[in-house]
Amino acid sequence: MGVEDVVALLLPRSEHTVIAILSVLKLGSAYLPIDINTPDERLAFVLQDAAPAAILTTVSLAGRVSKSGVPLIDVEDPKVAEQPTTTLPVPNADLLAYIIYTSGTTGTPKGVGITQTNVTQTYAASEHAFKHSPDQVWSMFHSYSFDVSVWEMWGALLHGGRLVIIPEHAARSATDFHRILVDEQVTTVNQTPSALEMLSPEGIDQVRTIFVGGEACSPELVDRWASGREMINGYGETETFYASMSAPMKPGHGAPIGTPVPGDALFVLDSGLR
Repeated sequence: MGVEDVVALLLPRSEHTVIAILSVLKLGSAYLPIDINTPDERLAFVLQDAAPAAILTTVSLAGRVSKSGVPLIDVEDPKVAEQPTTTLPVPNADLLAYIIYTSGTTGTPKGVGITQTNVTQTYAASEHAFKHSPDQVWSMFHSYSFDVSVWEMWGALLHGGRLVIIPEHAARSATDFHRILVDEQVTTVNQTPSALEMLSPEGIDQVRTIFVGGEACSPELVDRWASGREMINGYGETETFYASMSAPMKPGHGAPIGTPVPGDALFVLDSGLR
């Protein structure tokens, strides 16, 4: 593995996943996140299409990719800790940070590459609407194969905050997720409106900021959650990393989709792309 290589990650949600991502980026490579629940056919397609130099995985998951022909690295192997810890040169910010594959619902999935500069610029552009600070505690709720996870992870790590990785079972249970929010005193949450609809606002007053996106947000949901805290609606494509538009939302004022973030522009086109 080396600079400008692609390194696939097939890992369950844990601190090892975040450590693996940091390691790949420090190497100057791009990480290719593959959710462990990915169907075999899609998994094979992504590996063939992206042609990674290696796959970081675990013994329990290695069987799924053992016939791929790609070298496997077990992140839990004790020998990993015996490797040199030589400080590497700072990678070029214009290198790819990650490649995420689209859902493929309208055809063949395609890999979207986002550079390190793309990521950091998005945070810089978001400062007009949301101030990042070291006292924030972010939940990493989403699969790392979904770009919202990138926003969650670096929202904490780039600004000295704390990141709480939500186990998969808790991401499927509003009750378990609520308990983690309370126990870990999470302050910053990212949810789709449908997921937020299932969550109770009772007892989590320490949640100061809620980002919603991925679906239309109802005025009723805004009225329920926006009182006494920041609630921000975001819209964007995988190709633009997280959000190209955003809007602060207040009770009684509906759920606007917002305006372009600094550096982006919005064009409304008809069916003829005019």
